[in-house]
Amino acid sequence: MAENSGIFTEALYLIISFNNDLMEIIGLSLYVSISALIIAAVIGLPLGAILATRKFSGSKIITILINAFMGMPPVVAGLIVYLMLSRAGPLGLLGLLYTPSAMIIAQSLLIFPIIAALSRQIIEDMNNEYDELFRSLLVGQSNRIKTLLWESRFSLTTVLLAGFGRAIAEVGAVMIVGGNIEHATRTMTTSIQMEISKGNLELAMALGIILLTISLGINIIMQQVKGRFNANIEGVRNE
Repeated sequence: MAENSGIFTEALYLIISFNNDLMEIIGLSLYVSISALIIAAVIGLPLGAILATRKFSGSKIITILINAFMGMPPVVAGLIVYLMLSRAGPLGLLGLLYTPSAMIIAQSLLIFPIIAALSRQIIEDMNNEYDELFRSLLVGQSNRIKTLLWESRFSLTTVLLAGFGRAIAEVGAVMIVGGNIEHATRTMTTSIQMEISKGNLELAMALGIILLTISLGINIIMQQVKGRFNANIEGVRNE
Protein backbone atom coordinates (compact mmCIF):
# COMPACT_ATOMS: atom_id res chain seq x y z
CA MET A 1 0.00 0.00 0.00
CA ALA A 2 2.81 2.40 0.96
CA GLU A 3 4.63 1.51 -2.27
CA ASN A 4 1.55 2.34 -4.36
CA SER A 5 1.17 5.61 -2.50
CA GLY A 6 4.78 6.44 -3.37
CA ILE A 7 4.14 5.70 -7.06
CA PHE A 8 1.11 7.98 -7.02
CA THR A 9 3.08 10.76 -5.32
CA GLU A 10 5.92 10.46 -7.84
CA ALA A 11 3.38 10.53 -10.67
CA LEU A 12 1.85 13.74 -9.35
CA TYR A 13 5.32 15.25 -9.04
CA LEU A 14 6.04 14.42 -12.70
CA ILE A 15 2.83 16.23 -13.68
CA ILE A 16 3.19 19.38 -11.58
CA SER A 17 6.92 19.69 -12.44
CA PHE A 18 6.06 19.57 -16.17
CA ASN A 19 8.53 16.74 -16.76
CA ASN A 20 9.99 17.15 -20.27
CA ASP A 21 9.38 13.55 -21.38
CA LEU A 22 5.82 13.65 -20.06
CA MET A 23 5.03 16.94 -21.78
CA GLU A 24 6.53 15.72 -25.05
CA ILE A 25 4.36 12.57 -25.02
CA ILE A 26 1.20 14.52 -24.11
CA GLY A 27 1.90 17.11 -26.81
CA LEU A 28 2.36 14.47 -29.51
CA SER A 29 -0.80 12.62 -28.42
CA LEU A 30 -2.88 15.79 -28.59
CA TYR A 31 -1.36 16.77 -31.96
CA VAL A 32 -2.09 13.36 -33.50
CA SER A 33 -5.61 13.05 -32.07
CA ILE A 34 -6.72 16.62 -32.87
CA SER A 35 -5.31 16.35 -36.41
CA ALA A 36 -7.16 13.06 -36.94
CA LEU A 37 -10.35 14.59 -35.56
CA ILE A 38 -10.14 17.56 -37.96
CA ILE A 39 -9.60 15.28 -40.98
CA ALA A 40 -12.41 12.91 -39.94
CA ALA A 41 -14.77 15.84 -39.29
CA VAL A 42 -14.03 17.55 -42.63
CA ILE A 43 -14.91 14.31 -44.45
CA GLY A 44 -17.47 12.77 -42.08
CA LEU A 45 -19.81 15.69 -41.38
CA PRO A 46 -20.57 16.60 -45.03
CA LEU A 47 -20.88 12.92 -45.94
CA GLY A 48 -23.29 12.34 -43.05
CA ALA A 49 -25.33 15.38 -44.13
CA ILE A 50 -25.51 14.23 -47.76
CA LEU A 51 -26.57 10.71 -46.78
CA ALA A 52 -29.21 12.16 -44.46
CA THR A 53 -30.78 14.49 -47.03
CA ARG A 54 -30.34 12.72 -50.38
CA LYS A 55 -31.30 9.27 -51.59
CA PHE A 56 -29.16 8.19 -54.53
CA SER A 57 -27.89 4.97 -56.04
CA GLY A 58 -25.55 3.35 -53.55
CA SER A 59 -26.49 5.57 -50.58
CA LYS A 60 -27.89 2.61 -48.63
CA ILE A 61 -24.75 0.57 -49.25
CA ILE A 62 -22.53 3.47 -48.11
CA THR A 63 -24.67 3.87 -44.97
CA ILE A 64 -24.41 0.16 -44.18
CA LEU A 65 -20.63 0.19 -44.69
CA ILE A 66 -20.16 3.25 -42.48
CA ASN A 67 -22.28 1.73 -39.72
CA ALA A 68 -20.32 -1.52 -39.99
CA PHE A 69 -16.94 0.24 -39.81
CA MET A 70 -17.95 2.01 -36.59
CA GLY A 71 -17.00 -1.18 -34.78
CA MET A 72 -13.79 -1.83 -36.70
CA PRO A 73 -11.09 -3.19 -34.35
CA PRO A 74 -8.15 -0.75 -34.05
CA VAL A 75 -5.61 -3.44 -34.96
CA VAL A 76 -7.44 -4.01 -38.25
CA ALA A 77 -7.32 -0.28 -39.02
CA GLY A 78 -3.63 -0.34 -38.15
CA LEU A 79 -3.03 -3.32 -40.42
CA ILE A 80 -4.83 -1.63 -43.36
CA VAL A 81 -2.80 1.56 -42.99
CA TYR A 82 0.41 -0.45 -42.51
CA LEU A 83 -0.16 -2.35 -45.77
CA MET A 84 -0.89 0.90 -47.61
CA LEU A 85 2.21 2.70 -46.28
CA SER A 86 4.69 -0.18 -46.29
CA ARG A 87 7.34 -0.30 -49.01
CA ALA A 88 5.27 -2.76 -51.05
CA GLY A 89 2.07 -0.75 -50.56
CA PRO A 90 0.53 1.80 -52.94
CA LEU A 91 1.63 4.73 -50.75
CA GLY A 92 5.00 3.28 -49.72
CA LEU A 93 6.95 5.88 -51.71
CA LEU A 94 5.72 8.60 -49.36
CA GLY A 95 7.80 7.14 -46.52
CA LEU A 96 5.14 7.87 -43.89
CA LEU A 97 5.34 4.60 -41.96
CA TYR A 98 6.52 5.04 -38.34
CA THR A 99 5.82 8.77 -38.39
CA PRO A 100 3.11 10.87 -36.69
CA SER A 101 1.47 11.25 -40.13
CA ALA A 102 0.88 7.50 -40.26
CA MET A 103 -0.72 7.60 -36.81
CA ILE A 104 -2.96 10.49 -37.89
CA ILE A 105 -4.11 8.46 -40.92
CA ALA A 106 -4.84 5.40 -38.76
CA GLN A 107 -6.80 7.40 -36.17
CA SER A 108 -8.71 9.24 -38.91
CA LEU A 109 -9.69 5.88 -40.40
CA LEU A 110 -10.95 4.76 -37.00
CA ILE A 111 -13.06 7.77 -36.04
CA PHE A 112 -14.30 8.84 -39.50
CA PRO A 113 -17.09 6.17 -39.55
CA ILE A 114 -18.19 7.18 -36.05
CA ILE A 115 -18.53 10.84 -37.01
CA ALA A 116 -20.19 10.10 -40.37
CA ALA A 117 -22.69 7.56 -38.99
CA LEU A 118 -23.74 9.51 -35.89
CA SER A 119 -23.97 12.82 -37.75
CA ARG A 120 -26.09 11.15 -40.47
CA GLN A 121 -28.58 9.94 -37.88
CA ILE A 122 -28.76 13.31 -36.10
CA ILE A 123 -29.16 15.31 -39.33
CA GLU A 124 -31.71 12.85 -40.74
CA ASP A 125 -33.91 13.31 -37.67
CA MET A 126 -33.56 17.07 -37.97
CA ASN A 127 -34.27 16.93 -41.71
CA ASN A 128 -37.49 14.98 -41.16
CA GLU A 129 -38.60 17.58 -38.64
CA TYR A 130 -37.86 20.54 -40.95
CA ASP A 131 -38.71 18.90 -44.28
CA GLU A 132 -42.13 20.50 -44.72
CA LEU A 133 -40.74 23.94 -43.89
CA PHE A 134 -37.85 23.52 -46.37
CA ARG A 135 -40.27 22.48 -49.11
CA SER A 136 -42.60 25.40 -48.48
CA LEU A 137 -39.68 27.84 -48.66
CA LEU A 138 -38.18 26.08 -51.72
CA VAL A 139 -34.83 25.70 -49.93
CA GLY A 140 -32.13 24.19 -52.17
CA GLN A 141 -30.00 21.17 -51.27
CA SER A 142 -26.90 23.19 -50.40
CA ASN A 143 -28.75 25.64 -48.13
CA ARG A 144 -30.70 22.76 -46.58
CA ILE A 145 -27.45 21.03 -45.57
CA LYS A 146 -25.93 24.26 -44.21
CA THR A 147 -29.06 24.96 -42.16
CA LEU A 148 -29.22 21.42 -40.78
CA LEU A 149 -25.54 21.45 -39.83
CA TRP A 150 -26.00 24.74 -37.98
CA GLU A 151 -29.20 23.70 -36.23
CA SER A 152 -27.57 20.42 -35.18
CA ARG A 153 -24.35 22.07 -33.99
CA PHE A 154 -24.74 21.16 -30.31
CA SER A 155 -25.49 17.50 -31.01
CA LEU A 156 -22.69 17.37 -33.59
CA THR A 157 -20.28 18.82 -31.03
CA THR A 158 -20.92 15.83 -28.78
CA VAL A 159 -20.25 13.56 -31.78
CA LEU A 160 -16.89 15.26 -32.35
CA LEU A 161 -16.02 14.95 -28.68
CA ALA A 162 -16.88 11.25 -28.80
CA GLY A 163 -14.57 10.88 -31.81
CA PHE A 164 -11.77 12.68 -30.02
CA GLY A 165 -12.23 10.47 -26.97
CA ARG A 166 -11.91 7.38 -29.15
CA ALA A 167 -8.78 8.78 -30.84
CA ILE A 168 -6.89 9.88 -27.72
CA ALA A 169 -7.48 6.50 -26.02
CA GLU A 170 -6.47 4.39 -29.03
CA VAL A 171 -3.41 2.15 -28.76
CA GLY A 172 -3.51 -0.79 -31.20
CA ALA A 173 -3.48 1.04 -34.53
CA VAL A 174 -0.93 3.71 -33.56
CA MET A 175 1.38 1.03 -32.17
CA ILE A 176 1.35 -0.82 -35.51
CA VAL A 177 1.93 2.17 -37.79
CA GLY A 178 3.87 4.38 -35.35
CA GLY A 179 6.17 1.86 -33.77
CA ASN A 180 6.28 3.64 -30.38
CA ILE A 181 9.64 5.31 -31.19
CA GLU A 182 11.05 7.52 -28.41
CA HIS A 183 10.95 11.27 -29.17
CA ALA A 184 9.18 10.49 -32.46
CA THR A 185 5.97 8.45 -32.29
CA ARG A 186 5.43 7.72 -28.61
CA THR A 187 1.90 8.60 -27.44
CA MET A 188 0.29 8.38 -24.02
CA THR A 189 -1.39 5.02 -24.56
CA THR A 190 1.63 3.31 -26.14
CA SER A 191 3.91 4.81 -23.47
CA ILE A 192 1.74 3.47 -20.66
CA GLN A 193 1.95 -0.02 -22.13
CA MET A 194 5.73 0.19 -22.51
CA GLU A 195 6.48 1.84 -19.15
CA ILE A 196 4.46 -0.84 -17.31
CA SER A 197 6.51 -3.55 -19.02
CA LYS A 198 9.71 -1.72 -17.98
CA GLY A 199 8.53 -1.32 -14.38
CA ASN A 200 8.53 2.49 -14.63
CA LEU A 201 5.16 2.77 -12.96
CA GLU A 202 5.51 6.43 -11.96
CA LEU A 203 5.50 7.68 -15.56
CA ALA A 204 2.77 5.19 -16.51
CA MET A 205 0.65 6.41 -13.60
CA ALA A 206 1.24 10.07 -14.55
CA LEU A 207 0.11 9.39 -18.11
CA GLY A 208 -2.90 7.45 -16.84
CA ILE A 209 -3.91 10.40 -14.64
CA ILE A 210 -3.64 12.75 -17.63
CA LEU A 211 -5.75 10.41 -19.79
CA LEU A 212 -8.42 10.09 -17.11
CA THR A 213 -8.44 13.88 -16.68
CA ILE A 214 -8.92 14.37 -20.42
CA SER A 215 -11.72 11.76 -20.44
CA LEU A 216 -13.41 13.48 -17.49
CA GLY A 217 -13.05 16.86 -19.19
CA ILE A 218 -14.62 15.54 -22.40
CA ASN A 219 -17.58 14.13 -20.48
CA ILE A 220 -18.11 17.39 -18.59
CA ILE A 221 -18.05 19.36 -21.85
CA MET A 222 -20.46 16.87 -23.46
CA GLN A 223 -22.88 17.29 -20.56
CA GLN A 224 -22.63 21.07 -20.82
CA VAL A 225 -23.25 20.96 -24.58
CA LYS A 226 -26.17 18.56 -24.12
CA GLY A 227 -27.68 20.84 -21.50
CA ARG A 228 -27.29 23.83 -23.82
CA PHE A 229 -28.96 21.86 -26.65
CA ASN A 230 -31.91 20.84 -24.47
CA ALA A 231 -32.30 24.42 -23.26
CA ASN A 232 -32.41 25.67 -26.85
CA ILE A 233 -34.99 23.06 -27.84
CA GLU A 234 -37.12 24.00 -24.84
CA GLY A 235 -36.81 27.67 -25.76
CA VAL A 236 -37.96 27.03 -29.35
CA ARG A 237 -40.97 25.03 -28.13
CA ASN A 238 -42.01 27.82 -25.76
CA GLU A 239 -41.90 30.49 -28.48
